Amino acid sequence: MFISRAQAARMIALCLIPATALGVALAVCTRNAAAAQESRTGAAQAEPPANSLAARGKLIFDQTPKLAAPYVGNKLSCSDCHIDSGTKDYASSLKDVAGLFPSYSKRAGRVITLTERINECFVRSENGHPLPAKSPEMLAMIAYMQFLAQGQKPGQPYAKRGLAKLPELAGDATRGKQIYNQGCAMCHGVNGGGVPPVMPPVWGPDSYNDGAGMSHTPKMAAWVYKNMPQTNPGSLTPQQSYDVSAYIDSMPRPKFNPIYKSF
Repeated sequence: MFISRAQAARMIALCLIPATALGVALAVCTRNAAAAQESRTGAAQAEPPANSLAARGKLIFDQTPKLAAPYVGNKLSCSDCHIDSGTKDYASSLKDVAGLFPSYSKRAGRVITLTERINECFVRSENGHPLPAKSPEMLAMIAYMQFLAQGQKPGQPYAKRGLAKLPELAGDATRGKQIYNQGCAMCHGVNGGGVPPVMPPVWGPDSYNDGAGMSHTPKMAAWVYKNMPQTNPGSLTPQQSYDVSAYIDSMPRPKFNPIYKSF
């Protein structure tokens, strides 16, 4: 059995939150304690050398609003989407990313660098601002991604990178609301605000903006299908994943800042 350090830290922190925090903390704590009993199996993820630039990058990755505060406009960390500090399969794993750039970006319509790709996340998923290329935060995050890419052949995508392949379906937000209230609200709250930094917000002012990849139902459904609910990932059907994603994406969230349209 293996529980990542990030998972363990979240579980401990959650148990310390008052029971009244959005009315969900104790229930979530119970669920996560149960999840620990049935944690994913596998070898422990190698850790960057202590006090290294890569280790600092991992910390920023896991505590983005705290450690990259000038560039973050919400309460999401990179690891809220790139689970297990960017190492979980089918959760947009970053194991090979450093070796895939420069690469053509369909969204940008041009070849972009790894630095630019990271900034796409900051202006969209983090609803924030681009990091200077030579900023300590950017250099640390790149060092961490280079660490993750060790052993990967440059230019050759990791087999389980990206998201699950789902059929093209139409999501039903009405059905999705029922699924959300039954299986998601316990952690993310009926108002979608979560309990940051333990459980991420999925809509509202502290969530990703409408320019983020997760704001598109097919992409979110593919992520949900393999990764949610946290205590029983993979238990939703493709249709249920589309339905709950359609509901979440129908809810209010920040608007993408058009001055960053080049990202």
